[in-house]
Amino acid sequence: MPLYEPKSINLTLNEEQLKVIFKEHDTNGDGRLSKKELSEAFQKLGSRNPGWRVRRSLHHADTNGDGSISLDELEALVKYAVKQGYGVN
Repeated sequence: MPLYEPKSINLTLNEEQLKVIFKEHDTNGDGRLSKKELSEAFQKLGSRNPGWRVRRSLHHADTNGDGSISLDELEALVKYAVKQGYGVN
């Protein structure tokens, strides 16, 4: 038995892996990530405060101001998540 066993391991994800995670959270399949879907995605990515992270991500990536992230805006969302150093726990 090891002396120390970590509870979780943080892995840095590349942009393609982050895209897949965000697309998986489009649960209704409308091609847009709602605030609820974004919150669930950021929870999976290990955010301690996903509601705040959703507001910040919308500020950075929601270029048309409709309150959701479309496939056209996904690239900006992924760049924001990479900049914040997100990984999967």
